[in-house]
Amino acid sequence: MATMESAAPLDETETVAGLLPLASVAQQPYVSELLSFTLDRLHKEPELLLVDAERIRRQMQEVAVGNYRAFISAADALLGIREEVLAIDKHLESLIAEIPKLTSGCTEFVDSAEQILEKRKMNQTLLANHSTLLDLLEIPQLMDTCVRNGNYDEALDLEAFVYKLSTMHPKLPVIQALAAEVKQTTQSLLSQLLLKLRSNIQLPECLRIIGYLRRIGVFSEYEMRIQFLRCRQAWLTGILDDLDQRNSYDYLKGMINCLRMHLFDVVNQYRAIFSDDTSGSEENYDGGLLFSWAMHQITSHLKTLKVMLPKITEGGSLSNILDQCMYCAMGLGWVGLDFRGLLPPLFEEAVHNLFSKNVNTAVQNFQLVLDSHRWVPLPAVGFPAHSISEDNQEDVTPPSSLMEHPPLAVFVNGVSAAMNELRPCAPISLKHVFAQELVKGLKAVSDSLLRYNTTRMLRENESILFLSLCRAFIEVAYPHCAACFGRCYPGGAALIADAKSLFDGIGRLLATSPTKELLPKPLQNTEGKSTSENGSVSVVENGVMPNIQQPETQSSNTVEKEQNIPPQTEEKPADA
Repeated sequence: MATMESAAPLDETETVAGLLPLASVAQQPYVSELLSFTLDRLHKEPELLLVDAERIRRQMQEVAVGNYRAFISAADALLGIREEVLAIDKHLESLIAEIPKLTSGCTEFVDSAEQILEKRKMNQTLLANHSTLLDLLEIPQLMDTCVRNGNYDEALDLEAFVYKLSTMHPKLPVIQALAAEVKQTTQSLLSQLLLKLRSNIQLPECLRIIGYLRRIGVFSEYEMRIQFLRCRQAWLTGILDDLDQRNSYDYLKGMINCLRMHLFDVVNQYRAIFSDDTSGSEENYDGGLLFSWAMHQITSHLKTLKVMLPKITEGGSLSNILDQCMYCAMGLGWVGLDFRGLLPPLFEEAVHNLFSKNVNTAVQNFQLVLDSHRWVPLPAVGFPAHSISEDNQEDVTPPSSLMEHPPLAVFVNGVSAAMNELRPCAPISLKHVFAQELVKGLKAVSDSLLRYNTTRMLRENESILFLSLCRAFIEVAYPHCAACFGRCYPGGAALIADAKSLFDGIGRLLATSPTKELLPKPLQNTEGKSTSENGSVSVVENGVMPNIQQPETQSSNTVEKEQNIPPQTEEKPADA
């Protein structure tokens, strides 16, 4: 009820306020007072209000007059305040415009402050770990010192440590720069290890070097095998390059010794270092790499032999080279590199070329001496006869009667030299080939004699001497060459004798010669011949020898002095 009663006056007041314009809340007391006046009082109220208004105006004038300075000051202050407010308004607008810049500047300041703080923290951390960082930065220099001094284990330990650091901290620039420097030093280490493999080192050192290469991890297993063989081949090539190639014999001896000793060592080192177990990973299987490399070395060796053997002009040197090659191949046979079966063709070709060259030289020298020979009678040479014995039967000393015919003596000397060069290394497989070469040389001599007889005009005494030379060729030089060949090859004399039909031209020349009866009797190298008691030398007059017969065998030293026919030592059959 109380609430409803209080709400009723409020409604009435609001109604009155709506009807009276001056019935505001502030004027409500005056309005209430007006309502309480009587009608007369209300008629007088305007006049009273005018009087009060005039009184108030006068009071205001008096106050204004009495306080005009205050009003002026207030007006001035108001004007100044208005201007200040306008200025403040402008400054506020500019301040509002600058606030975003201030915000961004503050943000930048905060960021830079944070960076400075981070740097400060890093500097503090760096200062706290200064000694450790100094040790890390000295790792490349320390590793380089270890490499230079040969301390490869320590160098590889440092490399492994830096690799572990780079794996743990892949985003740290310092660690990555450190890893890059260590990588360069590792390349230097790798170069030194490969250079050591190109030097004369033994198996323990090879094992250590391969172990280091495996720790570096640059090469796979197959690549490491290739690098090992490549480096060892470079070492072998360097040894061969140091040999003097101007002397073929010494060069081949050095090459064979190098192949025999060092190739054997390299193969054993390879087999000791690398296993060929194919049951596990395929990396442990070289696919015949060692065999291919060894065969390349053997092939290169054989090619060098093929090139250098023709430059050797002595049969004894060829024999020595062959013995050394056989010994080398036999030694390499322990590691499965026996190449003895590949040697015969090379040496057979070299011996064949040497023998052919010597026989051709003998024929050419014979032709030169024959063309320049003066047909004058020469003194017959006689020496004390030796008793018939087994040694005498096997003697192949050139007959002394050849001294009367210088062209034949030169030819026989050349054939004897060819036989001496052939004897130390006479291959059985070329027996018939050499027989044909010798027969070819004898046939060339026979053709030269026939051509000489056809193209030259000889006087009677010169013709007798020429026919005597032809008879000496058939009856002395030809059998002597056959006997010499028989000493090199058992049964070789029969091969030469079977070709006697090739010299029928000389036989017909002797048979049809008009001066046949003036020719000296055939020389007989049989027993029963002797010289005069005082050993005087008979003279051939007009190509006719006196009845004093020539001895069968003569002193080799005297023969050498008189006709420059080298003394022949007793020859033995050549070995197969």
